[in-house]
Amino acid sequence: MSTFSQIYIQIVFGVKNREKLMSPSWKYDLYKYITGIVQNKGHKMIAINGMDDHIHFLIGFNPTNSISDLVREIKKSSNDFIRENKFVRTKFSWQEGYGVFSYGQSQLESVIKYINNQETHHKKRSFEEELKLFLEKYKIEYKNEFIKI
Repeated sequence: MSTFSQIYIQIVFGVKNREKLMSPSWKYDLYKYITGIVQNKGHKMIAINGMDDHIHFLIGFNPTNSISDLVREIKKSSNDFIRENKFVRTKFSWQEGYGVFSYGQSQLESVIKYINNQETHHKKRSFEEELKLFLEKYKIEYKNEFIKI
């Protein structure tokens, strides 16, 4: 029998120390680059967007890979991409860790809208506040000191 799956996940991670380093002048090049990584690993990019200090993306996940391997590859390769293109004058680095949240088919439209409207959404709440809301919504225990870094 073939393997069939329908797994949708949103991955969220930030710039190290929550530095506001991602500029509108190059973030879409970064999104295209990350989309290429996701697709080359056999996943489907559904939505990607972010702010100057963090990124969100929703993918159709291929279960032949592990989430941690995918995120590690995205962070490493995109770090190199940012450095090679000299997008940032200082040292750029992603934070350690990430958030990953799963969704059903019926939730995709609202998640896509949420990701696409990051600029509007973040006029109301910070990345830290947003992350805490995600963790509470999904009933994930956390310590405040791990949210700040």
